[in-house]
Amino acid sequence: MGHRGRPGAGRGRRRQRDAGGRQPAALWQAGLAQSRFRLPWRSRGVTEQLGPGDVARAAALLRQGALVGFPTETVYGLGGDATDGKAVAGIFAAKGRPHFNPLICHYPSAEAAFAGVRADDRARLVAKHFWPGPLTLVLPRLAACRVDLLAGAGLDTLAVRVPANPLALELLRQVGRPVAAPSANRSGAVSPTTAAHVLEGLSGRIAAVLDGGPCPVGVESTVLDLTGKGPVLLRPGGVPAEAIEALLGRLGRALPIAAAAATRSLRSPGMMLSHYAPGLPVRLGATEVAPDEALLAFGPALPGAAITWNLSAAGDLTEAASRLFAGLRWLDAEGGARGCARIAVMPVPESGLGAAIADRLERAAAPRG
Repeated sequence: MGHRGRPGAGRGRRRQRDAGGRQPAALWQAGLAQSRFRLPWRSRGVTEQLGPGDVARAAALLRQGALVGFPTETVYGLGGDATDGKAVAGIFAAKGRPHFNPLICHYPSAEAAFAGVRADDRARLVAKHFWPGPLTLVLPRLAACRVDLLAGAGLDTLAVRVPANPLALELLRQVGRPVAAPSANRSGAVSPTTAAHVLEGLSGRIAAVLDGGPCPVGVESTVLDLTGKGPVLLRPGGVPAEAIEALLGRLGRALPIAAAAATRSLRSPGMMLSHYAPGLPVRLGATEVAPDEALLAFGPALPGAAITWNLSAAGDLTEAASRLFAGLRWLDAEGGARGCARIAVMPVPESGLGAAIADRLERAAAPRG
C-alpha cells in the first residue's frame, strides 16, 4: 500500500521548492505541502460515539487522517494513521503531550508488524508466544518503513505490537495501515479503560471513539527493547517479565530517566537527551542566516541560506510538528552534500505543540559527547 493523497499536497497550490527551485524529493514523497492544516472535524467539535457495528466508519475516519479512540485488551488507544505525519502530530496536539515521545504502532498480525522493522529470532519467538497480546517490541526500523518519522520521535527504532482485542484487530485489518496509538487520555491523566473515560478527556478533540466495552487487562503493554545484544525491559505491563525471561533469559532493566539522559546510553521512549541528532551542528534562535547555513524555517523564511526547509510557511504548529523530523533529516543530508557548516533554526512559539517542537530541537542541538 502506498501513501494516500493528503490535504494540501498539490490541488493547484504551489508546492514548496528547495533552493534550486525544485520540489524536494522527501517532501514530494511525504505529500506534505505548505498549507495550513485543519482537522476536518474540529469545526464541528463533536466526537462520534461508535459501537461494535461501526468498525467500517472508524476505519474510514482513520484513513482520512482523523483520530479515533478504540479499545485494546490493555487500555483504550488514541489511534491515528501512522503513515500520515499530520495525523500523528494531531495525536500529540489532542493529548497535550509535552514531548515527542515515540508512539506504539499497532498492527493486525505479526507479519504486518514486522514488515517495517528488522525482526530477529528473539522477536519472532516472543511474538509467537505473546501476540496477539499486551507486549510491545522495540526493533530497528527498516529504511523502507512507511511509518512517519514523527511516530518514532526521529529514532532509528520503532515500537510495534499486535493487540488481542478482536474489535481492535478488525479495525486494524480494515484500516490497512499501521495505526499509532498512545493511551486515549490527556497527557498526565489516568489511562482510560472505557469509552466513557475517553470522552471525559477528549470529547470534541477527536473524531470518534469506538466503544468495545471495558478493557480486561487495564494496564499498558509490556515494552521490550530488542535492539541490542541483550533484551531490555523498558516498561513492565500486561505480560510478566518472568514469562519473557522463560523464553529469552534474564532481562536487562532500563536506567532511570535521569541517569539515561545523563549518559545517553539508552535508546528508549522519552529517555534520551538527544534522540535523532543531525550530523551537522544545530544553531537555535536564528534571526539571520549565513550563506553556508541550511535553514529550518517557521513562517516567512529568512533570506540568504544555502538551502531551506520550511516547517510551515503559514505558521501552523501542527503542520510544523508533522514536518519536523523529515526536515531535519533532509537538511542534514542535503546540507552535508552542499558543504553547509550547520543548520540554523528560526524561533518557534513555545505554546501548544510548539513546546514539544522546541524540546526536540533543544535535544538535536545538545552538545555531542
